Amino acid sequence: MKKVLLIEDDTVLRENTAELLELSDYEVLTAANGKIGLDRAKETKPDIIICDIMMPVLDGYGVLEGLSKHHDTKFIPFIFLSAKTERQDVRKGMDLGADDYITKPFSEDEIISAIESRTAKAAILKDERKSSQNNSANTEDELRTLNDLKNFFDDNGTLLSYSKNDVIYKEGQNSNYIYLVLKGFVKCYKFDENGKELTTALHKEDDLFGYTSFTQNIPYRETATAMKDVEMVGVSKTELKDILDKNHKVTLEVIQLLTDDLTEVKDQLLQMAYSSVQRKTASTILRFAEKINSKPEDPIKISRNDLASVAGIATETLIRIMSDFKKQGLIEMEGRNIKVLDLQKLQDIY
Repeated sequence: MKKVLLIEDDTVLRENTAELLELSDYEVLTAANGKIGLDRAKETKPDIIICDIMMPVLDGYGVLEGLSKHHDTKFIPFIFLSAKTERQDVRKGMDLGADDYITKPFSEDEIISAIESRTAKAAILKDERKSSQNNSANTEDELRTLNDLKNFFDDNGTLLSYSKNDVIYKEGQNSNYIYLVLKGFVKCYKFDENGKELTTALHKEDDLFGYTSFTQNIPYRETATAMKDVEMVGVSKTELKDILDKNHKVTLEVIQLLTDDLTEVKDQLLQMAYSSVQRKTASTILRFAEKINSKPEDPIKISRNDLASVAGIATETLIRIMSDFKKQGLIEMEGRNIKVLDLQKLQDIY
């Protein structure tokens, strides 16, 4: 049974209207002025309010304004009831947020129809608000960007630590996890048919790696080792697949990441195939400097073999080119330490 609050200062009209509504199976509450009506609305939360405009103590406009200030009452359907038919009064009431406006005298069908249509509309709007709130809550939890995904790794992944030269995974092992580097530097490589080590990727802090397939149990295609002490977090492929299924925006970000990786590999292969050894060497030094250091000009500690395998040239050739770079004042070498002295000239060669 729907609950109607009738606010009307005319005793006869209030009692007659209440009786009419009760005969139509409504529960009716009444109030003799606006102040009493406002208090009763806050207390009882009726399904709809029918309110006169011109009343003592507090008029209908004041009642509607008071209702709008409270979350529990601002969505209650509100119908003005008045003998005043001037256009400005109708406009004022609707501008304040009234749902309908009935003039006196009115018929039974007119007031019942207004109540039914306004309560039905209110029920629909209530469902929509609930749906919107649920969607908002889901949206707050939704992962939209690659950074959101990395935060998920950081918050929910398994924390792993490796010392320098430790193997993280080997080529051929089951690829059960995807990793995010928190600290350190990871090298991925594989061996050719002659047993020569070929570096396939370098991963620094905030890089994701270890993905071979998100849907199939394809083994790792390379070996990953820690080039210095590494901290990282791992998330299982099953869990990551579930995340991508539910968060389509971040799926697009991951696709872009894979696209960027493929572009980088393609550029690297083209450079290895067609660039001069000077360009290959300069590019490789810059790549290591970018991956290992926050500032490319800071010293990097790397073996000649690693540099040569990434550049795709013989170690002896790389050492000769690096000696030339040193003579030109582009780099400085001390043992395994390499420091870029002239970043711009090295970039110009690249």
